[in-house]
This record gives sequence, structure tokens and C-alpha cells, in this order.
Amino acid sequence: MQVEEIRRLLADRLGGGPRPPSPEAAREAVARLARPDTLGPLVRRLSAGDQDLVGCTRLSYRHVLGFDKLLLLGGAPRYMLRVHFWHGGTAPAPEDIHNHRCAIASAVVRGRVRMECYEPVADERVTDAAPRTAGPGTAAPGAGVPAIAYRETIDGPGGAWRLRRVGEARLRLVRDERYAAGSSYGLDARALHRVVSEEPTVTLFLETAAQRTVTDVYVRNDVPVRNGGGAGRPDPPPKTPLPPAAYLAGLDALARSLGY
Repeated sequence: MQVEEIRRLLADRLGGGPRPPSPEAAREAVARLARPDTLGPLVRRLSAGDQDLVGCTRLSYRHVLGFDKLLLLGGAPRYMLRVHFWHGGTAPAPEDIHNHRCAIASAVVRGRVRMECYEPVADERVTDAAPRTAGPGTAAPGAGVPAIAYRETIDGPGGAWRLRRVGEARLRLVRDERYAAGSSYGLDARALHRVVSEEPTVTLFLETAAQRTVTDVYVRNDVPVRNGGGAGRPDPPPKTPLPPAAYLAGLDALARSLGY
């Protein structure tokens, strides 16, 4: 499948109207593109220079949680298609519970991940009217875990994250699922979740059209936290674009692992 064919597939599955695409439409698209006979040739062509290398590396970086985000195809504002390289057991801190500005979908190409989905408990107390996001599935019993709620903004594509403390919250785990190679999932923009990868893993990640300008981040009080703790979390460090050589080496390694 050529690059333009992939762009047409994304445009067809995600639509071009004013309504945002559904998580299921995004999941179907990313599952199709994650097949080795589709992803392998795409990554090989990109690693050989069939791309805007400057533009791709500008939006590719090492995430604060320790995994690499490599842009494959940019189609802003409708979509961004990325590969995530999880190094397994080397993250500087657990991922915070969060949601997104858009519906997202992910397919596991290599390795496996675990995803926890959460919802605020009915009697949560958060200032500034933090949204009561209903996670999928059936709520587990118990009072939930205490957390500090933040609102996160970003200074444009490739820009810095900004965190503003909102107040205290209590969250309940409603689903805990494992995804192995060949599996995929989609989430709506407000679904609260966190992803755990304990082994080297590669995922294909699809961002769709933005539905809002902020995300919600919850820092649990019962796990170790980075950068001073949840009571006064500073802004994450600025994004640093990956060097072109590292970007191309990552794509080359992935293409070879897929047989291309």
C-alpha cells in the first residue's frame, strides 16, 4: 500500500465533515494499517527517504515517560499517525491517569501493553468542576484511589505542556485489560486511562481531529510521583525532537522486524 493509498484510507475511515470520528472508526483504521504487510512497506519507504524528514523529526521526540514517539504521517488537523517505541521497564515514573483532546486508537505491533480505565467516584470533590468522565465497563467495588487533578494545555504542535492544578479527586478502576500483538483499541477523547508496558513494545498510534483544547491529568497519591509530587507538579520538560539519525534508525529496525 502506497503512502497516498494510506492517506485515502484514513480520510475515508475518519471522514472529513465537522463531526469527529468515532473511536471504533479510528480503531478499524489503525488495525488495518498495523498489519505487517501494510506497516512494513510503509516504514521501509519512509526510512528510505520517502517523506518530509525535517517535518517528521520536528514532531518526533522522547516522551517524558520514556517511550519514543515517531511521526509517520501528518494529516493535521484530521489525523496524526505515529509509532510508539516502549522500551520496557525503563520509564522514569508510572504514567499518570489522563484523557486526550481527541478520539485515539492504538494497535500493538510487537510486545504487549496493559491498559487501566478509570472513572471518578460519585462523591468526588474537585474544584473548578472537573469533568465527570465515565470510563467503559462496569465499575469495580471500593471507594477508589485519591488523586490530584490537573488541566493540561499545550503550546501548539510540538510545543511545551502546561499543567494547572484543579483540586483533589478520587478515581475508581473500572477496567484492566491486556493487549498483545495484533490487538487494538479505540478511546473517546474523555476516557480516563493509563497504559503500562513492562517489556519492549511497539504500537501504532492514531490521533484524530481535536475536540477540545485541554486534557485532564490525575496524579495518584498512592504511587511514587516524579518532579516533586502531585501536590505541586511542575510543567513537564520541553519536547526535544529526535535527531534524524535516531528517527531513521528506529524506522529501519521496525521495518526489519516486520520482514522488510
